[in-house]
Amino acid sequence: MITVGVNLKILIVTQWFDPEPTFKGLLFAKTLVDNGHQVEVITGFPNYPGGKVYDGYKINAYQKELIDGVVVHRVPLYPSHDGSAFKRIFNYISFAASSLLCGLFKVSKPDVIYSYHPPLTTSLAALFIGMFRRVPFITDIQDLWPDTLAATGMLTNSKALAIVDKVCHFVYRRAAKIVVLSPGFKKRLVAKGIPDSKIEIIYNWCDESALIHSRATQLSLPANDKLNIVFAGNLGFAQGLPAIVEAAHLLSQRNVSANIVLIGDGVAKAAAQQQVAELQLDNIFFLPRVTMQEVGTLLKAADALLVHLTDDELFSITIPSRTQAYLAVGKPIVMGVDGDAAKLIENAQAGVCCKANSAQSLANAVEQLVALNTDERQQMASNAHDFYHKHLSLAHGVKKFVAVFEEVK
Repeated sequence: MITVGVNLKILIVTQWFDPEPTFKGLLFAKTLVDNGHQVEVITGFPNYPGGKVYDGYKINAYQKELIDGVVVHRVPLYPSHDGSAFKRIFNYISFAASSLLCGLFKVSKPDVIYSYHPPLTTSLAALFIGMFRRVPFITDIQDLWPDTLAATGMLTNSKALAIVDKVCHFVYRRAAKIVVLSPGFKKRLVAKGIPDSKIEIIYNWCDESALIHSRATQLSLPANDKLNIVFAGNLGFAQGLPAIVEAAHLLSQRNVSANIVLIGDGVAKAAAQQQVAELQLDNIFFLPRVTMQEVGTLLKAADALLVHLTDDELFSITIPSRTQAYLAVGKPIVMGVDGDAAKLIENAQAGVCCKANSAQSLANAVEQLVALNTDERQQMASNAHDFYHKHLSLAHGVKKFVAVFEEVK
C-alpha cells in the first residue's frame, strides 16, 4: 500500500483502456483507488488493436461502467487501426471530440486530469476539458510526435508534420506537468523549448500480476545444456531479427554454448525462419506467441533475456517495454538497444550491453555472458530484481504520479 497524502479526484483520459492492451489502464486506475483516490476514466469502446469492437460491447452514444472501484465512461469513436492514415486520424479525432463532450457534461469535477499520449488528440481533449472546468491537466508522453509519425511512415507530408509539431507545442505549453518515460525524452523536449522544471521522468512498469501468477505452458525451452537466452515479444522489423540470426551464426562458428530462443509472432518472423534454415543453425529456436502468464513461466525458465532493436535515433531515447518485465523476473539481460535502455542496464549492473543491430556486437555480448561463472550471473539476476522494485515497480511509479498530481492540484 502506498502512503497517500491527500485524497484526490483524478480524471484519466485515455483512448485505450482494459480490456484493450495498454500500459496504464485498469491496473493504474485501480491502484490509485486502492490508495484512497477517486478515479474516473473517459475512454472509447474497446476495439484496439484490431479495429473491431470487442465481444460484449457495441458502440453506443454513451456507456458507464464500474470496474474494480473505477468509474469508466465509454464514448463513441470510429473504430479503425489499419494502414489507412485517413481512417487512423478519424479514429483519433472522433474519440477526442466524444471525450471532450463527456468531460464537460458527464464527469464530476476532478482535482487533476491525466491524459495518456499517444495519440496527441487525447491530450488536446484533456487540455480543453481542463480549460473549461478550470482544472490542471498532465500529459503522459509515450510517443514523441511528430517524430514517431515520420519514423513509422504514418505521416510523411512535411506540412502536416509541421502542423502536428505546432499542436504538440500548444499542448505542452499549457500542461501543468509533462511525464516522460526516459531521460532521452526529457532532453528532446527541453531542446524544443519546454521548461526542464515542467517535465518529470516516471519509468513505465510491467504487468507484475502476469509474472506473479504465471501458469504452466506446454512449450518448453531447449534442454541441451546450453544457456538459453530468450526474447519474448513482437517479431517485427523494428526488432532487427536478421542481426539476431547472424549473431547466432557467429556463436555457432565460435562454439559458444548458448541458444537464442525467440517467442512470439510478427511480420518479420517468416523471413527470420528462412534465414535460419539457409544457415542451417541449430542454436536458434522459434516458439509461438503465448499468453502473458505463460510468457512469465518461460522467462523464469530462461538463463538470460534479450532486448534488441534496430539502430534508430528514436529507439536510443526510449526504454523498450519488455525491459521492465525482464528486470522484474530477475534474470541477466543482454541489452541490444543503444542509449537510455543500455544506461539503465549498466546502472543496474543487471547484464551486458551491445550495439543495436550489430550481429558482431551481440555475439560478443552473449559470449561474454556465457564466460561468466554461475555466481556472477546470479548477481546480475539479483541486481535486476532489486533495481526493478526500487526504481521501476508499479508501487514506485504510482507514488511518483501521486506526488505530481498533488503538486499541480
